Amino acid sequence: MTSWIIESLLALLLSILFAGILIPQILLVSYRRKLFDVPDERKIHRGAVPRLGGIAFTPVICFSVSLLLGMAYLLGDIEIEYLMRMNAQSVAFGFCALLMLYLTGMADDLIGVRYRAKFIIQIFCAVLLVGGGLCIVDLHGVIALNQISPWLGIPLTLLVVVYVINAINLIDGIDGLCSGLSSAAFIIYGIAFLMMGKPVHAMLSFASLGVLMQFFYYNVFGNPDRGKKIFMGDTGSLTIGLLLVFEGLTILHDTPEKLPMFHTNPIIFALSPLLIPCFDVARVFLHRIRRHGNPFLPDKTHIHHKLLALGIPQRVAMVVIVISAVLFSLINIFISRYIEVNLLLLLDIIIWTLVNFWLSRRIRLHQANEAGKNNKQ
Repeated sequence: MTSWIIESLLALLLSILFAGILIPQILLVSYRRKLFDVPDERKIHRGAVPRLGGIAFTPVICFSVSLLLGMAYLLGDIEIEYLMRMNAQSVAFGFCALLMLYLTGMADDLIGVRYRAKFIIQIFCAVLLVGGGLCIVDLHGVIALNQISPWLGIPLTLLVVVYVINAINLIDGIDGLCSGLSSAAFIIYGIAFLMMGKPVHAMLSFASLGVLMQFFYYNVFGNPDRGKKIFMGDTGSLTIGLLLVFEGLTILHDTPEKLPMFHTNPIIFALSPLLIPCFDVARVFLHRIRRHGNPFLPDKTHIHHKLLALGIPQRVAMVVIVISAVLFSLINIFISRYIEVNLLLLLDIIIWTLVNFWLSRRIRLHQANEAGKNNKQ
């Protein structure tokens, strides 16, 4: 266990180091070639900011994990060798899907890719994960179902993979939000995998955390006037979404007994770190459909847009959402020992709905007050 913790920390540190070397080089090329994210009426930022930060994610994560695994083999770590064999199928197919989505995101950030084409590629990536053995075969009591047929499990897995990838992609609306939410999720997954005896997946989670930490610094605290600010773009959000759903599906393949400290339902453990982006995209899609709009076209109805509409500063809104996500996750994981899974999920939906209803009401009052002030002037 101690060696696994050390290897995970090394993955974190190596990822921070390599990302710290690569991201400044991406910034340099972006500014020299004028590869910027141009502001428009929907976007929050002002000025020219590169959106190629996600190009660093996959190379840094893969290099850090591969280097540590190679060193473990070289030093004769028999246990890691055995665990690698056990995880070889899912990891191999997972890296294939990661590479495909990485190239798709890079093409989208550089020249643009139609959302239909991205959607088809995401489905193919989901098929690759199923081929790696990450198929949902047990719902652990959700809607009173446990073991399910592959005829149901395979399409459900495809739906979940595509849904989570897009949820992470769409939540990337203000500085630090996507990277902050994803970092929190990777911390929870990484700790869970260490406790479950899956150091390879723990290393992958902490390597992902490392590159996000380095990116977070440039994204939130970087000065665009000095050429130090960068966005992750679709390259980053799509690949991070895939890595999160990859880790979440891996947890679903293990029984509650492998989470001894929590004694929680695997569905809750896998889903809780992703609740806010998943709930947010569901609410936004339903809102767009109700307004007879295209659910795939962007607008300003996400949770971060609501906080900004109340006059809350961008950085404060990001911190509020990330802290809320962490508390939401930890509370769900803790109380799932005492509350039936369906009731817990229902309570989550009710709480999310009430919070959004309250925010919408506050926005209307805020806008009315602002309109009143303008009329008086």
